[in-house]
Amino acid sequence: MKLYYTPGACSLAAHIILNETGLDFSIEAVDLKTKTLADGSDYLKINQRGAVPALEISPGVVITQNVAILTWIGNRSDIAAFRPAAGSVEQARLLEAIGFCEDVHSAFGPLFAPDLPDVVRERILSMNTRRMTQLETLLKAGGGEYMLPDQGFTPADALIAVILSWAPHVNVDISAFPTACALRDRVMARPSAQKALKAEGLI
Repeated sequence: MKLYYTPGACSLAAHIILNETGLDFSIEAVDLKTKTLADGSDYLKINQRGAVPALEISPGVVITQNVAILTWIGNRSDIAAFRPAAGSVEQARLLEAIGFCEDVHSAFGPLFAPDLPDVVRERILSMNTRRMTQLETLLKAGGGEYMLPDQGFTPADALIAVILSWAPHVNVDISAFPTACALRDRVMARPSAQKALKAEGLI
């Protein structure tokens, strides 16, 4: 397996979960500005949408999108919380949580755009506050430790932690959401996250 990633991007979640599972994989960095790999080859030939993550599961067979990649990895692990039974409520809840992470993603990602008009930035910041308030409420209702307290640490926690780690890079103060910040810090302190951060040159 090969994970195509950009340092610190949402592909970091898949990197963390791959480390958690112990599955054999390699990584290859993608320059999202030029859509090229380190050797100059065209990343669009691997993922025509040009985004990360992408996971090559066998020669020429590539999966994209976090919900698909995180689910695929989880189903091949021996970690129960990563692979709830097909058709179960637990599976639906995990997919629901990953889907909500993508909602939060949409309230952070656009802020990376250069020269964002003030009126657009204000609209996105308003959405950001709404999503962060929803996340904080969800976490507090479940005891605060993980997004799915009955299942423990799941791929959804890795994804939300990565997204929340973007806050200082887009000048968003999320200190008003201490439960969410604590989850981020807890996940990023895991050995699997530290290993991924080091491999991506982030620490």
